[in-house]
Amino acid sequence: MQGLLFCCLVALAKLSLNPKKTYEYKYEGGVNFGLGAPNLAESGVRMTCKVKIVGVSAQTFILQASNLVFEEFNGFPGKNTYNASPKLTQRIAAQLIKPFMFNYAGGHVSDIHASAEISDTVVNIVRGILGFFQVTVKTTQRIYELEEVGIHGKCQSNYATEENMETKDMTITQVVDVSGCREKAAIYRGMATAVLDKISKQRGESVISTVRYVYTVKPTEEGGLITQAHGLERQHFSPFNVKGGSFKMQAMKEMVLLGVSDTARAVMFGPMESKGNLVYKFVNAEANVPIMMQNLDDPLPKVAVELIKHLAEANKYEIDSATTEDTIKLYQLLRVMPYEELEAMWRQLSGNEEHRRWFLDMIVEVSDARILKFLEVRFQAGDISVIEAGEILLLAINHLQAIPELVEMAKMFLNMPFSKSNIYLWHTVVLTYGSLVYKHCAYYTPCPINAVQPLLNMAMESLRNGNEADMVIALKALGNAGHPGSIKTIMRFLPGVAATPVDLPPRVLSAAVQSMRLIAARDPHSVQDITMSLFLQKNLPTEIRMLAFMILFDTKPPLALVSTVTAHLQEEKDLHVISFAYSYLRSFARSSTPENHFLSIACNVAVKILAPKFGRLSYHYSKAMRMDWFNDDFLIGTAAEVFMLRSATNIFPTEIMMKGKFFFIGRILQLMELGIRAEGIKELFGTSIPGFTGDLSFSDFQAIFNVLQNWEILPNDKPLLSAFSRASGQEWFFADINKDFIQNIIRAVTPSAGKESPLWAVIEDLQRGVSWHWTKPFLIFEVRYFQATTLGLPLEISKYYESVNGITVNAKAAVNPPLTEHLAQLLNSEISLETDGFIGFTKDLWVFYGINTDLFQCGSELKSKMPLAIPWKFSAKINVREKKFELDFLPCKKEFEVFSVSSNVYAVTRNIEEPTLAKMTPIMPNAIDSNDEVLLKFHRGLIYFPIQQMLTPNTWHPIAKMCAESNIYGAGLCVESELRREYYHEEYPLYYFLGYTHLAFKVVPAQAIKAVDKIHFEVNAGPSRHPMSARQLLDTLRRLSKEATQRVRLSSDSASSVRGSPNNHQDYLMEGWNSTPEAVFNIKAFAMSGNQKPEGYDAAIYYTPEANIQNAQLIVSQVGEDTNWKMCVDTIVHAHAEAKAHIRWGAECQTYEMSMRGATAHLPGSKPTLKAKVHWARIPETMADMGRGIESYIPGMAFLLGFSEQHERNAKQEVSASVVAASADSIDMKIKFPEYTVFRQAIPVPLPPASFLEFQQDIRNTTIDSFGRA
Repeated sequence: MQGLLFCCLVALAKLSLNPKKTYEYKYEGGVNFGLGAPNLAESGVRMTCKVKIVGVSAQTFILQASNLVFEEFNGFPGKNTYNASPKLTQRIAAQLIKPFMFNYAGGHVSDIHASAEISDTVVNIVRGILGFFQVTVKTTQRIYELEEVGIHGKCQSNYATEENMETKDMTITQVVDVSGCREKAAIYRGMATAVLDKISKQRGESVISTVRYVYTVKPTEEGGLITQAHGLERQHFSPFNVKGGSFKMQAMKEMVLLGVSDTARAVMFGPMESKGNLVYKFVNAEANVPIMMQNLDDPLPKVAVELIKHLAEANKYEIDSATTEDTIKLYQLLRVMPYEELEAMWRQLSGNEEHRRWFLDMIVEVSDARILKFLEVRFQAGDISVIEAGEILLLAINHLQAIPELVEMAKMFLNMPFSKSNIYLWHTVVLTYGSLVYKHCAYYTPCPINAVQPLLNMAMESLRNGNEADMVIALKALGNAGHPGSIKTIMRFLPGVAATPVDLPPRVLSAAVQSMRLIAARDPHSVQDITMSLFLQKNLPTEIRMLAFMILFDTKPPLALVSTVTAHLQEEKDLHVISFAYSYLRSFARSSTPENHFLSIACNVAVKILAPKFGRLSYHYSKAMRMDWFNDDFLIGTAAEVFMLRSATNIFPTEIMMKGKFFFIGRILQLMELGIRAEGIKELFGTSIPGFTGDLSFSDFQAIFNVLQNWEILPNDKPLLSAFSRASGQEWFFADINKDFIQNIIRAVTPSAGKESPLWAVIEDLQRGVSWHWTKPFLIFEVRYFQATTLGLPLEISKYYESVNGITVNAKAAVNPPLTEHLAQLLNSEISLETDGFIGFTKDLWVFYGINTDLFQCGSELKSKMPLAIPWKFSAKINVREKKFELDFLPCKKEFEVFSVSSNVYAVTRNIEEPTLAKMTPIMPNAIDSNDEVLLKFHRGLIYFPIQQMLTPNTWHPIAKMCAESNIYGAGLCVESELRREYYHEEYPLYYFLGYTHLAFKVVPAQAIKAVDKIHFEVNAGPSRHPMSARQLLDTLRRLSKEATQRVRLSSDSASSVRGSPNNHQDYLMEGWNSTPEAVFNIKAFAMSGNQKPEGYDAAIYYTPEANIQNAQLIVSQVGEDTNWKMCVDTIVHAHAEAKAHIRWGAECQTYEMSMRGATAHLPGSKPTLKAKVHWARIPETMADMGRGIESYIPGMAFLLGFSEQHERNAKQEVSASVVAASADSIDMKIKFPEYTVFRQAIPVPLPPASFLEFQQDIRNTTIDSFGRA
């Protein structure tokens, strides 16, 4: 008995197949996608077949599959069933029936062969079947683990074995760790510039997978034979944290032995080719777009040309949102066409401006050698403009596959004469090549030096020639490349670290330091050594030391290095360096994003050390500011940084930079980054501006203008300003603004310019009439992740974001009298303009999670559409001499949508045999209860539509609509919203976004008092006398203002004056208004109706300044029959002391009333104080309700902001606040509400010390004698 058991165990030690036998199995495999909850739609596919395995030699076998049935599921479990797809079944069966040869020895599958015509998709399905035979059996161990090759790659497997003592069968359970594979069958596309955030992974995952196999193995003479096998792969995916709800994928396969027989005759097969081993092989995914499926057997050039013409025609005036999704179809068609057909399309379409533009905008998504070849021919032939070349190259290179062959091929653009024909095109060529190298290095580690060698050569050549402009562009390109091998070249430009001494201008040094920004993540230690050395060189320009400090912290330095920096800062003498470093450290200390988890701890310690000495530096010094947040439930966060670099020798900032980051599912996306570097402007302003006081008054702007007038003294070889922009961390735009550029603008617009001015030509074109149209389809991002499944089907998670932008302008102008000599004549002419047009866009977003092959697709898909449409048609008149501007609009006759957002999540199935019969079932049921929507309609004002909820216990379906309508102008604005959510739980963030969503802003016609012919707007900036009724109204306003002022005074009896008493002020007012008043500014908005009196509003602004007092009045009157509604605003500003405003509105400004006052005060023995007060005598009930609603949130917000609360009864109908400058770096604040008071002391607000002293001196003898209810 023991001997028999031993024989059995030896037999089981190796799984094998008898080459003289024929094995027949029943195989079933299926996958489904959904949320795993009842009453929610799911999708899936299922395959069943018979598998026959026949031996060819001792270790070579043939597999054939027959009786295939392919079925699709799309609907609700329990209500819908799988449906057979006979056409697709026939297509797949025709390939599976053919023989597949594989090697099998010791329970391991290798070297799969098949005939050449078998597609990779079908071979992968066979890999899924053969995966059942890849089992390692160890009879000496019950539990063991090992690394082995499988369909998911080279992964760790954990085995557990159990023997059935009665049948002697062995049950083997295998669990594969597909998350930690050393060589994983997975591919990322479109994520090269998104930095991996490893620490974020510790806070949560967006994808979690488990794979388990269970085998029943029967001992035989030849070895163990698998009689039954079951495989189960589960995956949870969420755009956020899977802990907050997830989409679910379940792939199941099962194989049962039907019988074993002697092989009757050998299987005949023809020539075969190697298809690789058992590891999943990815098919060319560029053509398999997951969000659509179309027949690619048709004549593709004809279909593509017709589609381009259709898109051009549909969007020739405005964006047709119904057609924007067709751009994805066109991308797919172009991606599968050979180069010759692309060239033929160019020849056919290039003659038509619209078709040409659409073709060039779309071909950039052909992301392989064909687009490079197309661009090469265009550059050589010169049959595209410089602007076209720059746009195409920028997008094409950034969307190019970063494989070695294409990187090598792209080098040719660096040497083509056409690339250097325009400075901006040359910048684009060099910068985009650097970006391509960066993406290449993201996929190939270590990154070969030959990829970046052309840029290294360019940098060294510019250094030898001493060409400053060439140095800057070469260093910027090296910054885009982020290649660690470029460190030695960059060091040659940096003093103190270069092998030979260098003396380069700050502009070049700045570019050299910033060129290490992306290397900081790839080779942090080298960058830390260099930047630390630069930071410690006190003879370097201040801005260079600050930039080095900024790049140093991009490397995420450890605590020891931060401590070293802190120690040096304690001995630092340059206040700009100290201020910049301290503010940056303080920003990091407050950071909550995962990438700064450890750095924030180190910076927190540093700030505590430095705060006593440097915590009160003013905002006049250099600063680095960072704000961020991160949510662990959503795994989403944002960060914004602003850097302002100054120096002691210049009042104007040397460099200003702004950048943002977006944290999403374990990746860091660098958003748009902008930077401005002051070159000549900085030298022009020097250390001070004569006559500049800092209060941003007219005299300050005049002082700045006086300095700018001297710009011609600047040298010609230095730019006035330099600007750059980066996206996803890649610099794509760089420009210098020099003297020639400024001079050209001045010559074009100077009043003495004549017919040689470009502006003159523009005016002449407008008089003849112009029509201009532009569209720009743009695939903003295409992010894709592919992973093998146990079935041999590719799982894909993809995000597509497409935008189609458009603008149309039709315009015709008239100038009376016409121009004859120079542009100054425009100042005495009346200009009229008739124009119509459109500006807008439609953005489409898709998120796909499912199986995507060239034969079929199934999964969950989110579709979102966001159109913006602003049409216009109006006439305008401008009279510069009279300072008069008029606009006439047509009335609103029909409803149109200005902006909307709509989205839904679907269960989708598609197959290539019936692409037009794709099924998309909303995941949430669409059944609507008859009581779903209740509308409450009013004729004017705000119209509210109440929210309806809880149709069923697990459904949330609010519908809301709110309109604001005007019966004067016959138009209104409506906001509509509808949401449909199922299983709405606060703890599940994913469910916030699943289901139908619609939000729209619409302009709608409304019932008008009179038929409206046109809407007339008029702005008159010249003095205009108003009739005596306005004079009387101003007299009334003056009287009421005087009474209110005398009625309420400040409670302090010691207060004596406010730079002139209110009584004296009223005397001045009476003297100033003795004559008929003149409005300095007048605005009219009328609805015109034939010869009838217009309806609408008339606003007039009156300005009556006096010594140390600025007075202004605004009167808004409703114009029309039987109306006396008016709003009166009276403002008085005492220089540096007090400001107040009285607002009254209603019938003759008598119905409602409120006032606001603010004043500075410095009573003897007290600290400088700013007081403000809002008092309301009579207000509409809607305003009161709104105020009470806001007031209810105040205590909670005050608590969060560190305020204390004290319950006390203060003045009714009044809110007052006081801010006391307690010290140069802190304030005390108190806010009084009718029922309570909130206060906080020592709020840190660093103020410039000089400004604080000036503030004290300026108001030292100033008090307030009437700060009360007004």
